[in-house]
Amino acid sequence: MEVFIQRDGLKLHGLLEGTDQVQNSSVAILMHGFKGDLGYDNSQILYALSHYLNDHGIPTLRFDFDGSGKSTGRFEDMTVFSELLDGMKIIDYARTKMKAQHIYLIGHSQGGVVASMLAAYYRDVIEKLVLLAPAATLKDDALNGECQGSTYDPNHIPLSVNVHGFEVGGDYFRTAQLMPIYETAQHFAKPTLLIHGTDDQVVSPEASRKYNVILPQSELHLVPGEGHMFVGAQRPAILELVADFLNR
Repeated sequence: MEVFIQRDGLKLHGLLEGTDQVQNSSVAILMHGFKGDLGYDNSQILYALSHYLNDHGIPTLRFDFDGSGKSTGRFEDMTVFSELLDGMKIIDYARTKMKAQHIYLIGHSQGGVVASMLAAYYRDVIEKLVLLAPAATLKDDALNGECQGSTYDPNHIPLSVNVHGFEVGGDYFRTAQLMPIYETAQHFAKPTLLIHGTDDQVVSPEASRKYNVILPQSELHLVPGEGHMFVGAQRPAILELVADFLNR
């Protein structure tokens, strides 16, 4: 079912699946990456993962961050901080509208960064965390003046940078340069599953290795041959890995 959540004048679009009612005792919240969306076809990892988890008894709530997919707002105004604010409203929805007692966070790429920080902010609420190729390297990229092949002067950040046809606002890079990603995430001490493809050309597997060091109850799975979007032959095994982890 479609859900709409208000955040500071924005309307966030989401899909609650694997259940025919709003109130559920458990839910996995899925967060997409940079320039992505909640996943509208089976080629996308969050679509495939959501339906796999539904088949294994776990309701899912996936949504478009502000400025992405079917949510309102301008992509140019998006920052990691704005996505943290979006995520807070989604978690509040799970707690108040859904009355969920078991809440899991799953984040892919930049959504993994957001999920890792939210898990720390809500360490009394979030039960488990799954990070798929978490893009914590976005901070180093911003310090170096690079974003997925587009370059800029990191000491004189422009108003916007065009990244493969997407206008990314300068505020995104300014805040990313000083983002306390690992410093925040390390406060989450509950079970965490880290999955990263060894052939990821967008985010180095070193990002997940560092999460594995700082998160005390984390387990790391480096998947041979998989890239950043998890579209390779190992996808079925990855879906099974996530479902088994959440159902333990």
